[in-house]
Amino acid sequence: MKRAVVLLSGGLDSTIAMYLAKSKGFEVHALSFNYGQKHNKELEMAKTSAAILPVEKHIIIPLPMHVWGGSALTDTSLVIEDGDINRTDIPNTYVPARNMVFLSIAASYAESIESQDIFIGVSQLDYSGYVDCREDFIKAMENAINKGTVMAVEKNKLIKIHTPFINITKAEEIKLGRELGVNFDLTWSCYRGGVSPCGKCDSCLLRDEAFRNAE
Repeated sequence: MKRAVVLLSGGLDSTIAMYLAKSKGFEVHALSFNYGQKHNKELEMAKTSAAILPVEKHIIIPLPMHVWGGSALTDTSLVIEDGDINRTDIPNTYVPARNMVFLSIAASYAESIESQDIFIGVSQLDYSGYVDCREDFIKAMENAINKGTVMAVEKNKLIKIHTPFINITKAEEIKLGRELGVNFDLTWSCYRGGVSPCGKCDSCLLRDEAFRNAE
């Protein structure tokens, strides 16, 4: 069975991506990151969803990106802004080069288990404008991985970064998730944590709109 490394945050996109990889017959190895985010709600959801699916292996990697801050998700000196899905600027919830770091680690793990497939649930349609969620970045990252791994360079076993949602809406994602049997109650999108979602941050607004459009 082919192995796939799936970046699993515990949010909507990554959870659907995990289910999709499993549905395609991959042996799923899920990677989550404790990168110093202000709450652990997503990680709790990731652990539960990975166990329920189930995946072959789920690893939570400590990665203290809060040490240098620079994002309202990790830096206690910054306040998470209320959302605006029509914004043209990039919000302060952007974590510097996060997906670059995550994909680098995913590539290392993929090579160690001889996997040629990495799944990441990024989209460049319904998103907050983050530069590391765009298709040109993913293509550049895939190229770099295949220039910097022995598996690709010496053995000609290229690694593919799968971005199944890169050019579809979140509403379309949700419809796919329903077909795959995803339990959306076991996903968390809110940037603020808490007992229940705040309903005001960018992620909450995008999620709520997507579920309305998926009806």
